[in-house]
Amino acid sequence: MFGAIIGDIVGSRFEFHNHRDKEFELFAPACQPTDDSVMTLAVAAALMEAGWAADALGPCAVRWMQELGRRYPDCGYGGRFYHWVFSDAPRPYRSWGNGAAMRISPVGFRARSEAEVKALSRAVTAVSHDHPEGLKGAEAVAMAIFLARSGADMAAIRKRVERDYYHIDFTLDEIRSSYRFDESCQGSVPQALEAFFESVSFEDAIRNAISIGGDSDTLAAIAGGVAEAYYGVPEDIAGEAERYLDEVQRDILERWREKT
Repeated sequence: MFGAIIGDIVGSRFEFHNHRDKEFELFAPACQPTDDSVMTLAVAAALMEAGWAADALGPCAVRWMQELGRRYPDCGYGGRFYHWVFSDAPRPYRSWGNGAAMRISPVGFRARSEAEVKALSRAVTAVSHDHPEGLKGAEAVAMAIFLARSGADMAAIRKRVERDYYHIDFTLDEIRSSYRFDESCQGSVPQALEAFFESVSFEDAIRNAISIGGDSDTLAAIAGGVAEAYYGVPEDIAGEAERYLDEVQRDILERWREKT
């Protein structure tokens, strides 16, 4: 799931200052982990605490999202999710936001079957993003990651996404000049997946995602998670990205690596 965190870090400086081109320095002083990284780590911690069991995952997800969310209150949450993080009684609020998809990559990397992808994805998503579009967006990304790490080729992953989740009828070149910030799953997950489908490497997937503008850190996080499963992450990129994480974040990442 480090690929999603890398995508978030690289994309963080472009979220509100879009760069509609693939040429840019991958890392810069302005880069930082945002809510995408924090919630991805929360999902990873919740999965470990739940013992990978879907029936125990929901309460663990709430606890970890609130614990880490409150530790990093200024990392870019949407307004409704911010209130959820700080609520004494958090409840799902019918969200179709792309926060469901940006944080889901640990599920795709942990699940051992398609049935488990679906069960874990629903369990961790429905605690906040229980709208059908939120649930679909998260599951689509988790399933793409699962298929990629299971050895499916690009064409097979695309076919599955288009059969069960989204009909992607555009190329990045066709939407680059007109695509705008869209925080919905239905308006950002297909675009992020297309960034992966048009890629030739992990880094290329990240650059593709950022090049269309919009919600750059989230698009790159989603594309980065799938790209990691398909290509792996180059050691130099991983090493550079890890420098942006603090001790708490690195600790969760290391525990995840040990357990998976």
